[in-house]
Order: sequence, then C-alpha cells, then structure tokens
Amino acid sequence: MSVPTGAEASTGFRYDGYGTLGRIGLIYIASSIVMDAEWAAMAAPGLSVHTTRVRLPKVTLEGIDQMMNAPELEQSARLVGSAPIDVLCFGGTSASFVYGTAYDKALITRMEGWAPGVKATTASTASLAALAAVKAGPVALATPYVDAIHQRAVAFLESNGHPVLKSGNLGIDEDWALAEVPLEKVFDHVVACDHPDATAIFISCTNFRSSGVIEALERALGKPVISAVQASFWHCLEVTGINGARPGYGQLFANRLAPATEGACA
Repeated sequence: MSVPTGAEASTGFRYDGYGTLGRIGLIYIASSIVMDAEWAAMAAPGLSVHTTRVRLPKVTLEGIDQMMNAPELEQSARLVGSAPIDVLCFGGTSASFVYGTAYDKALITRMEGWAPGVKATTASTASLAALAAVKAGPVALATPYVDAIHQRAVAFLESNGHPVLKSGNLGIDEDWALAEVPLEKVFDHVVACDHPDATAIFISCTNFRSSGVIEALERALGKPVISAVQASFWHCLEVTGINGARPGYGQLFANRLAPATEGACA
C-alpha cells in the first residue's frame, strides 16, 4: 500500500486551532478562569488566543495595587509578546480603570514598549471603545465588585461621558468566587440594574461570566449590552482589522463576524 503525501491526505485532517486568521495575546489574572474560556467560545475557527498570567492577591483596591506594581506584569507582557501575536490585551477591567483614564492609556504605552511591534489594548479602553461603537450615552452598570471598586467603575464611566443612571454590585472580594456566579443570576442581576433611560448596559469584570447571556439580555431589554470580556475580544479584532467572531454574542460584533459564520449559528 502506498502512503499518500500530506497534500493528498489533507482532506482527512482535523481542525487544530492554528491562528490562520490571527493570534491574540492576553495578560490575565492567575486565579481567573472566565475570560480566556469566553474568548475561545466567541472566536471563529482560525483565531487563536495565547494567555499569560499575573497574580492578584485579592479583589480589593489594595490587591489591585500590589498586582499592578509587581514586576510580574512586565515579565508577562514580554513573555507573551515574544510569540508571533497580532495584538496584546491586558484583561483586568478594575485594574485598568481603578487609577483613571490617564493611567489606562499609559499602561497601553508600557505594554507596547514591552512587546515591540505588537498593538495593545486593555479591558477598560476596549469597553469605552465598545460603548462608543454602539453610540451609547447614559448607561446602567452591573458589577460583582465590592463597593469601593464599584464606585471607581461608576467614576470611570462618568468621567468618560457615560452618566450612570442606575447600578448594582454583588460585593464579591474573592477572585474565584466571581467566576462561580451562575449565568441565571448574572442575567437577573443585569436586568435589575437596567434603567429605562439607559442607552446601553455595561457589565464589568473579566472573571464574571457574561458572554453567554448577552444576546438574551439584548432581546429582553431592547438595548445594547456590553461586557468587559466581550468588549476586550471585540477591540482586539478592531485594532487588527480581523473579522474573527462567531455569531450570537451581541450586536457589537455585527461588523466583525468571520465570513464563514456570518448569519449562521455557532
């Protein structure tokens, strides 16, 4: 029996996740499990996600300060930036908004210095870009945070032109506990935070499940729903010009669906 060549056998090959569309680098919290999993769910075949980690001692202002001033942040950016990625995202919403907009912009500059030739973004910058993309004005805000971080989220949105008409938070201060909130409770929490005059709803926190309920929330509430996880993924596609999303994760992705999945079910 003759052995076929690779070209001849290729019709029997399986999809292996290789980044033929593009490759996204993610700096993520070591104890978190939601963001890279949800990105994998939203990513069309051919778009790959490559994650590196930093440690967050506790989901408090003090814990965030320790993480953002630790040398591991630069080390993580340099490590994942040494791979042939197209864009690098810092996947900590509260860590990027807690010090304000100027700090967030400076963090992007630092990341691009640590990973030369790679475009960079953060969860907070991505979230503002996503709100702009859906032409949001006043918003409602849903978070799982403790009060101090929640109030920083309100201040960040309002300082960037999005008055918060109504908001709610769950008071969770352990990172692992953020990810354990079931989607049914996430849905109810977001609905409870809505306001009739809010032009969009923002769900903050990248270790808080959200992507799986966005489409259902948009149907139920009749307005755009933006989450930090979804917005970060979308913005990585935006800054690279890649159409690499699966359908079903919100109207934000209308112009970034992968051609093969456009108009189809995931």
